[in-house]
Amino acid sequence: MKTDRLIGILSVLLQQEKTTAPELAEKFEVSRRTINRDIETLCRAGIPILTLQGAGGGIRIMEGYRMDRTLLTSRDMKMILAGLRSLDSVSPGRYYGQLMEKLSPGTADFVSGRDFMLIDLSSWYKDSLAPKIARIQEAVEERKILAFHYYAPSGESIRKIEPYYLVFRWSSWYVWGWCLKRKDFRLFKLNRMDRLIKEETSFEPRQVPAPDLSNERIFPGKIRVKAVFAPQMKWRLVEEFGIHCFKTQEDGSLLFQMDYTDEEHLISWLLTFGGQAEVLEPASVRKRLAETAAEILRRYRDT
Repeated sequence: MKTDRLIGILSVLLQQEKTTAPELAEKFEVSRRTINRDIETLCRAGIPILTLQGAGGGIRIMEGYRMDRTLLTSRDMKMILAGLRSLDSVSPGRYYGQLMEKLSPGTADFVSGRDFMLIDLSSWYKDSLAPKIARIQEAVEERKILAFHYYAPSGESIRKIEPYYLVFRWSSWYVWGWCLKRKDFRLFKLNRMDRLIKEETSFEPRQVPAPDLSNERIFPGKIRVKAVFAPQMKWRLVEEFGIHCFKTQEDGSLLFQMDYTDEEHLISWLLTFGGQAEVLEPASVRKRLAETAAEILRRYRDT
């Protein structure tokens, strides 16, 4: 924590002509005595810092000292702040906001007219997502077991894991860890987790392989889909699979061909198009869609 503060103080001094101990104490939420000790530490490290008393006084780096007064370029800083803002969007506390203030002395605004990249990682679930991320982060840092109720397509289960990585991928948050039940590394989706508890039980870190998050590894294409979509569905196909996933036929309809992973998910996706799509292959999916449509018709006809 002290090292972070020293770097922050140095950053302020490099970007501002002058500051004061009370200003630094307020910014870094410590006492003036702590700031004075930090200034002494920086001086011992070879940074020529001057402290001037009285009106017009303050703390600054000695003029003429040969040192680049910007540790990072403007572009570098914008990229760093964009990343910090994105993390702040899923943080329940003020840590990332305070860090941005340290990196941008003189302004508490997270978004300025100079910024051009805004990233919100919270989606629709910030109220439930942010506390989960904070708890998982604590468990990773403290090497504590996580226990939770998990909802998966195969059913519900109680899981305990050794957490190692928080992952944002495919527009969702996941935790990568060693599952005590499966005796293997697994990826768990945060939105499917409930009653998340950080236990007091500690664990010894394993040799952790970096998670292979390639689409081919996580979503192997096992089902070759061939379907025809109405022209007005072009925007959805482009949004979800890209402009090259279909060919426009003479009548304007869209011939879609794609490898898909899971039949259940495929059928759910196709049903969202209502009567604007017709599956040609495989026959098994076409049959199940017909059966599902018949069941829907029966339910609503009865009412």
